[in-house]
Amino acid sequence: MKFIQTRGFDANKAEKVTFSEAILSPIASFGGLYVPEELPQLGEEFLNKHLNSSYKELAKDMLSRFEIDIDSAVIDEALNLYDKFDDVSNPVPVVKVKENLYISELYHGPTRAFKDMALQPFGVVLSSIAQRLNENYLILAATSGDTGPAALETFKNRANVKVACMYPDGGTSDVQRLQMVTEDAKNLKVIGIHGVFDDAQNALKHLLASESFKEVLAQKDTKLSAANSVNFGRIIFQIIYHIHSYLELVRQNGIVMGEKVYLNVPSGNFGNALGGYYAWKMGLPVAKIIISSNENNVLTKLIRDGKYDIRDCAVVGTTSPAMDILKSSNVERVLYDLFGTQRTKELMFDLEEQNFYELTSKELHKLREYFDADFCNGDEGKKYIKEIFEEYHYLMDPHTATCMKSYETCSNPEIKTIAYSTAEWTKFSPVIANALTGEKDAQDIKALESISKVAGLKIPTMISALFSKEIAQKTIIEKENIESEILKFL
Repeated sequence: MKFIQTRGFDANKAEKVTFSEAILSPIASFGGLYVPEELPQLGEEFLNKHLNSSYKELAKDMLSRFEIDIDSAVIDEALNLYDKFDDVSNPVPVVKVKENLYISELYHGPTRAFKDMALQPFGVVLSSIAQRLNENYLILAATSGDTGPAALETFKNRANVKVACMYPDGGTSDVQRLQMVTEDAKNLKVIGIHGVFDDAQNALKHLLASESFKEVLAQKDTKLSAANSVNFGRIIFQIIYHIHSYLELVRQNGIVMGEKVYLNVPSGNFGNALGGYYAWKMGLPVAKIIISSNENNVLTKLIRDGKYDIRDCAVVGTTSPAMDILKSSNVERVLYDLFGTQRTKELMFDLEEQNFYELTSKELHKLREYFDADFCNGDEGKKYIKEIFEEYHYLMDPHTATCMKSYETCSNPEIKTIAYSTAEWTKFSPVIANALTGEKDAQDIKALESISKVAGLKIPTMISALFSKEIAQKTIIEKENIESEILKFL
């Protein structure tokens, strides 16, 4: 399969590239992104075939339908990392919470967040390509809290790869920060910046598109790639768990094969939602994808009103910080799929130059055929955490809690909903402790212990051990100094 470009192509890049080329150099012409030339069609025959398959069997067959240019042995090695998740037989449990609501738990990997689902195998794939080509790569990662730990975990000590990970200082939970700054592998660099996630992501995109930066890297015998979901190597693995979650509902007799469901996804950088959208376009029976936001509700306004408007906007710090984002990169891939190259280029240039674009009424109608949206503020989220725990004894993190609001406002109760839990309770314990017990300003370790006692849950060793590990990464800089800091690391 070949991959094409969302904004068309210029003379500097090939019109079509292979999967491995799209992974290694993820920013396409005019600052666009790579997308499959066409999506493989799976259909009910594929779903029935995998009704009794393991997660790895499902994943390998789905990847084979994309005809990616990755050796079968490398794919097996990558998928075998799912064996390190909590349950070897089922890395993604789907739990029934109430009659029409199921939670797909995507956080059972090593960093306790859904980014492990894609980044664990992605690290193996990218490193193997670099070794095959005998090339060295600098992998950039910008994180609002979960991508960073997952990227560092998957790439540490891997051959032919170095990682520079940028995060907003003060903009993540303590556990997320500790997961990054305690990493001591020589091929990893963690950079805290005075700013917000969008600053880190803008720096990442600027460096990926910068010819002068690439020239300096070339002098150091190094090429450039990225671990963010601008990289389709991330997205391809995020399609799989949507298919798996649907099959789990069939296996649990929650639905019959072919019955449509809602996919309710916390917003973030839109990679999770994009994986569901692609699964739908490939044949998964979906009624609608519901986007759940926090107070940074740019996507709610886009899907309801057709306006992507971040003029005079600043990121609001919330209780669900991994979603404190204004520019969600993967919306571009949906725009391309719905409206084509030229229109996508126009809209994205408007967003970059004016911080605004507006869909026509016809375009908005088409977008709303696939998506609906609502947002949930922090107090509402804590109320849902407490209510769901007390009534159903199910504990969710504040990002998952945003789905409860949109479940009530956007869903037809006759249709089953799969909501996606993107992080374990341990990642955001002060918020959850406050929701359950009312305690305020508790440090993470105290909050973890409090929740453990109230909920009868054990704190995973990989979390509790963080608080006694030495801080290995101490760099915190102004965002203007990111490039020089990375070059110093190299």
